[in-house]
Amino acid sequence: MFWRGVWGYLPANIVQGVVGLLAIVLFTRLLGAEDFGRYALAMSAATLAHVAAFSWLEAAMARFWASEKPGPGLAAHFASLYRAALVLTVAFLPLCALTVWLIPGDLALKAALAAGLAGCPVRCLVKLGQERMRAAGDVGPAAAVDIGVTIAGLLIGLAFVLWGVGGAGPLLGLLLGPLAALPFFLPAELRQAERGVVTHDRIGRYARYGLPIAAGLALTTVLASTDRFVLAAFIDEAAVGAYHASYSIANRTLDVLFLWLGTAGQPALVMALERGGRERLSDAAREQASTFLLVGLPACVGLALVSTPLAQVLIGEELRVAAAGVTPWIAVSALLYGLTAYYFGQAFTLGKRTALLLPCMALPALANIVLNLVLVPRFGLMGAAWATTASFALGLVGAMLLGRRVIALPIPWDSLIRCGVAVAVMALVVSRLPSLGGLVELTLDASVGAAVYAMIAMTLNAAGVRDVAVRLLRRRRPREAMT
Repeated sequence: MFWRGVWGYLPANIVQGVVGLLAIVLFTRLLGAEDFGRYALAMSAATLAHVAAFSWLEAAMARFWASEKPGPGLAAHFASLYRAALVLTVAFLPLCALTVWLIPGDLALKAALAAGLAGCPVRCLVKLGQERMRAAGDVGPAAAVDIGVTIAGLLIGLAFVLWGVGGAGPLLGLLLGPLAALPFFLPAELRQAERGVVTHDRIGRYARYGLPIAAGLALTTVLASTDRFVLAAFIDEAAVGAYHASYSIANRTLDVLFLWLGTAGQPALVMALERGGRERLSDAAREQASTFLLVGLPACVGLALVSTPLAQVLIGEELRVAAAGVTPWIAVSALLYGLTAYYFGQAFTLGKRTALLLPCMALPALANIVLNLVLVPRFGLMGAAWATTASFALGLVGAMLLGRRVIALPIPWDSLIRCGVAVAVMALVVSRLPSLGGLVELTLDASVGAAVYAMIAMTLNAAGVRDVAVRLLRRRRPREAMT
């Protein structure tokens, strides 16, 4: 199930990566530094609001679908989640409108914040449908929804930016893109809730499972976004724009990779545990962790190595200089977060001990606030980057230690060592290449680095990559013989 999901979700994640990079290229050039900073602040606030209000429903859909049998139980599962989503939306939107009206700030920032918050319930409905599809193994439909929403969001946001609405433009795309997708799948999802009986016990069970996840994700969002608000308070919105641009390059690139693997991996781990027990789970988890290291380590180091030419190519001239120095630190932060959220953090959801997520994420979130308040006034953007990296490292250690009390997910030391050697050789070779600047340097560094890493990884059979390649070749040869 894991590898079927990996290959099935690959097109969607390629689209997400390309669209994410295009968004940086376009919006850092079409929006001024202050408007881009307003967009970054509003996006951070909207993400936190979505996580706090709706993510527990999405987590419950993903975890409990596999344990329900077709019939009244499954209908009640759908009815409970969608009824709860409706009730939350009715309370959420007026509260957001009041908040936007009361908070201090200029009209442009309030417009961006209003657009971001209004999209939260819509994105929740899309996520509920996608989580059901992923849990059921419906890879194609889930990927199609992802692709459609991602492309539509960018195009609509771009149209609003060109129309001159400023920092609210990209967030209007994130509202209207998902809204346009709902008619294509939501009616079918709601039909599964017909005649479903909503009970307080079921809602309570979902809340006990999902709310700690929501709180943990909220703390993670605080951890990832505190720096922007501190930068706005101590410097200005233009500094927020520069930081967000660099953060988006590194974090978005690695997060797409981990989200791709995690989207396929989380349902596979649940299925392995539910139907094969701890032994089967351990085998599946070791394979996933090895794959994460095989992909994540070179991506992290590679981003750090090409941070300057990457900023020259992707980021507008007004923001690129400040952004280039921050990118390597954010790349490390993204790797640490990916290992925490998409691997070691799965122990809490698999064992249904999600309450442990709170202490796991509370300490790094608090540390992030303190470190930002200490480092940003003195070191500016670099202080924010250092604070983020240190906090995510603390979060990873906490997830590893606390997660072992629930389900001990294996650490593939052999894969870590082999991938580490391959990455070290790649870094040594790329560091010796000439500094040509811009697209030429970026292309040279990326192509040589990828070739060197692939060669060393295949030679060392890092994370079993050579074994996988041999299996694929053996499967392909009979097909070629038949044709």
